[in-house]
Amino acid sequence: MKYVYVIACTLVVLFTACNEVDPKNEDDVRAFVKRWNENHTQLKAPFLQRYYMDRVAYYGKERTKREVTQDKLVLFEQFPDYTQEISDGEMSIIKEDGLYLVIFTKNVKYGGVTEEYESYLSILLKNGDYKIMREGVADDPKNENAIILPKFRETVIAKTRNRQLFGDFNGDGLSDYAYINGPTLLSDTAQSNVSETTAICKGDCTSVIIFSAPDLSPFTIENAYKSNLENLRDLNGDGADEIGFWNIKPTTKSLYIFDAANSRLLTPPVVINTAVHKNLKLIDVLKKSGPKKITVTRSANRNGTWVLESEVVVLD
Repeated sequence: MKYVYVIACTLVVLFTACNEVDPKNEDDVRAFVKRWNENHTQLKAPFLQRYYMDRVAYYGKERTKREVTQDKLVLFEQFPDYTQEISDGEMSIIKEDGLYLVIFTKNVKYGGVTEEYESYLSILLKNGDYKIMREGVADDPKNENAIILPKFRETVIAKTRNRQLFGDFNGDGLSDYAYINGPTLLSDTAQSNVSETTAICKGDCTSVIIFSAPDLSPFTIENAYKSNLENLRDLNGDGADEIGFWNIKPTTKSLYIFDAANSRLLTPPVVINTAVHKNLKLIDVLKKSGPKKITVTRSANRNGTWVLESEVVVLD
């Protein structure tokens, strides 16, 4: 720990001197760091945004708190079994003018690997709330090739950013975004029956819609490896945009209509036989037909002939 302490005091932190923290605040800082650490799971990751300043020095680069949260999400998606622990006894806290330097050993497990990283957080106490200004690890050669560090996810995040769909999916009047975390497809073979496709993915052929708003739960779609998102606007009058997920197969495409604000599917998937009904657009498949009413059009096999059938759906 002395090694990290020297680095932190001389190279990393913003302090002009390294002083011991006032004991009356030490418990609050420790509790804050513990809560931050406990949110390092795939389900809780969206809530990490609340722990950071608007702009953060994150592993040597300036990032917004939204970008930090997105990086954490990609980490947990890449390593679903990822866990990290901080030993309370190994946590050192130094204070200077409302800033706290917290130095600790982070015990990390992922993909059958167990590693330790000498880590630090710089925390600001502002208006009674603690916020993270800096996060990083000690400048140690062994960390250069640590695949769990952010620099190894920059390409993935750049690709994800290009696929973001914007909208107000929780109805709070602010813009959110959603993106798809999809599998890697190894092969895709259509069968004689248009509803059947043999696909081989790296891992499960499962896609997950992830939202930037921390109060929105992800949607998981099984047997989905090629897809697109659509902003369907507010269909049920609750003030939030609905989101459409196209599950694309060699001979079919299916539209899933999700109410993200209430974590539900509004209708069964709307399946189109693209081998017969070609070039149909969203407007051909889904229309808003009145207050809390939509009309969906799907392919149906009637006596051996594929036809398009429309149905009016009343939304709750």
